[in-house]
Amino acid sequence: MATDEQSAFRQPANWSWFRRSGEHYSLLTDEKVERANRSDIKTGDKALEWGKGEAKSYLIPALEIPAFVFALNGVARLIYPHDVEEGAKTYSTTRSTIWHNLTHGPWKTDQDAFKINQLGHPYQGTIYYGLARSTGHSFWESFGYTFAGSFLWEVAGETTHPSTNDQVASGIAGSFLGEPLFRISSLFLEGREKPGFWRELAATAISPPVGFNRLVFGERFDPVFPSHNPEIFWDFRIGADTSSYTREQGASDHIRKGDAVGEFSMLYGLPGEPGYHYERPFDFFRLEFTAVNSANDPIEEITTRGLLIGQEYEVGKAYRGVWGLYGSYDYLSPHAFRTSQTALSVGTNSQWWLSRSMALQLAALTGTGYGAAADLTATDSGPYHYGLTAHGILSLRLIFRKIAMLDLTARDLYVSRVASSSAPKGEDNIERLKVNLTIPIYGRHGLALQYVYSHRDAYYTDAADRHQTVGTFGLFYTFVSDSSFGAVEWRSEEER
Repeated sequence: MATDEQSAFRQPANWSWFRRSGEHYSLLTDEKVERANRSDIKTGDKALEWGKGEAKSYLIPALEIPAFVFALNGVARLIYPHDVEEGAKTYSTTRSTIWHNLTHGPWKTDQDAFKINQLGHPYQGTIYYGLARSTGHSFWESFGYTFAGSFLWEVAGETTHPSTNDQVASGIAGSFLGEPLFRISSLFLEGREKPGFWRELAATAISPPVGFNRLVFGERFDPVFPSHNPEIFWDFRIGADTSSYTREQGASDHIRKGDAVGEFSMLYGLPGEPGYHYERPFDFFRLEFTAVNSANDPIEEITTRGLLIGQEYEVGKAYRGVWGLYGSYDYLSPHAFRTSQTALSVGTNSQWWLSRSMALQLAALTGTGYGAAADLTATDSGPYHYGLTAHGILSLRLIFRKIAMLDLTARDLYVSRVASSSAPKGEDNIERLKVNLTIPIYGRHGLALQYVYSHRDAYYTDAADRHQTVGTFGLFYTFVSDSSFGAVEWRSEEER
């Protein structure tokens, strides 16, 4: 497996901030623009190259991550001075509490608010990850820094016993989410010329550590990660949906709810692009994000899965794919319950040309991980449990170039009672189906109809069983990166 320090392709390419299939246009206009991997920068008589020499530092993230941990602890002391757990103020750490956590533990599964544990901690992990990644480190080196940063918080950031679920959420999920954020941020910075203010701002908003290190250390970390020209498809949707859901907890009730919704999804490194190879972790990934106008629960979905180690393959002239080991982080919060997991999977992503202008993109994965499931409550403190998970994902994207795209994703998640030390004891089985039909109206602008079905069966030994179903219909304005919907073309005219 190659390292991040490998040089970018030597062949020039027409690029935009986010690449489009076939022809490559800018993000905001239809004018063709030149774009190249800007992996090095000249400073006086010397050149700095991404991940090499002075453009890489082991010391800086080793200082920044502890500084961030103790700064976060200081802020928490000010904001939550009266929070008490296990008979002590949560954030009033001392040398004595740090030494006790380090030498005695014991490590346990905590029951902090679900959003803190399963959303806040993974994002906290992306900060550790980004501080290392933006100082020239590879994925695996940054993974190590992230895991160490999470460990430091568990023993020194709080007075409570260290938490195994938080270590997984920050130390592992933080890397699986941090790498897509880092790569998207880097896309805004690539190009032959130094990026301007707005591109720097966008990169910083997506991955704050990237912007921080570029600002503080100037030219030293100006070299940009070389993407090696992946084929990318993204879409942005805004609209409204209406949900009908049933909760059966002793008695049944039916509730309807409407929301304004914003969604973003990206496929990075689609199989079949000539000259592109899967040599580094996350050279392929899929990221999905959904936000709704709910003060209590604004983030409905964050899912990301990326290829850690893989191999390309082909079948005939019309089928290209990649298979291997994937790392994933999932957070789902439909209107009745929440679930999240960090997992490893074995599977494939591929594309099959069914005809001259119709393509089928397929993803099929199965694996295991560690996760949790919970009721959606106003206080975010309803009963939930952790356990080892098993899951499967099947995703189909049927593309009629410039006519329509049908995107279907089905997933099944089982949260077992194995490796669960929290109450209540039990198990959850969660099914989710997401179907999206997108039709272009003008250029890259279109309309999308979407249906999402979510169902949970939960069986507990010391709490009431849950049987919850949510069905959501939505109508969206859609802006896509490519009017061909990301169909990768590798065939010659004779092969079409």
